[in-house]
Amino acid sequence: MKTRIADAFRRAKAEGRGAYVAYMTIGYPTLERSEAAVETLISEGADVIELGAPFSDPFADGAVIRSAAYEALRQGVTLEDVLALAARVRARHPDVALVLFSYYNLVFSRGLDAFADAAEASGIDAVLAVDLPLEERDELLAVLRPRGISYIPLVAPNTPLERVVASAAGLENSFIYAITVKGTTGARRELPEGLLERLDAIRAAVHLPVAAGFGISSKEQADEICRHADGYVVGSALVKRFGNEA
Repeated sequence: MKTRIADAFRRAKAEGRGAYVAYMTIGYPTLERSEAAVETLISEGADVIELGAPFSDPFADGAVIRSAAYEALRQGVTLEDVLALAARVRARHPDVALVLFSYYNLVFSRGLDAFADAAEASGIDAVLAVDLPLEERDELLAVLRPRGISYIPLVAPNTPLERVVASAAGLENSFIYAITVKGTTGARRELPEGLLERLDAIRAAVHLPVAAGFGISSKEQADEICRHADGYVVGSALVKRFGNEA
C-alpha cells in the first residue's frame, strides 16, 4: 500500500497545521490549463491533489464545478485524459499525494480491472467515488487493494457515527472526507451550526485523519476547521479562481 496520503497528513501535523486538500476539475478551462493549475497548487503547498474527472451528471456538485465539468466534456475530456495527466504529474512530483475524484459510472463503465490497472500505472494513490455507497464498494476495493490504491470515503452531515466508523474500517493511506453542509458543493460565507462538534466526534471515533470539505472559501474558515479536524478541502473556490485566470 502506498503511503503518500498518510505521509501528507503526518507531515502537516508535525508542522502544526491542517493538511490542505486541493480539488481541480481536469479539463477546465482547458486540459492544458488545468494541468498548469495543478502545478500551481503543488507549488503553493497543497498536500493532496484531487483530480476531478468530468461527468455528465455531477449531482453532488454546485454550479461552479458542474459548469466546469460540462465545459471539460464539451472539449472531449475523458477519464483517460485525467489518468494521463495524473501520470505526467506523478513523473514530475514523485511524492505528491494524488486522489482521483470521480462518479462511479465512469469507473465501472471502463471495467474495474482495466480501470485499476490504469490508475496504478498513472500513480493514483486513492479513488473517491462520490456516489458509491458503503454497501457496494467492496467490488471496487477488491481491485484497488492489490494494486496498492486506497479509497476515500465521503460522509454526510447526517451520517450516523457508527456508519462513519464502518466507512473507515479496513482503509489505509486514506482520510475521511467529512462533508460540511447538506446539499451540493460550493463556497459559503459561514460554517454550519454544529459542524465543529461533529468533526470532533468523527475524529475521536476513527483511526483515519479527517478532512472537511464542501463550502470552504476562506483561510479563516480553514483555520477554524483545522482546530477540529486534520485537514480541509477547497474545491469550488479554486475552480473559479483558475477559470477566471483563463
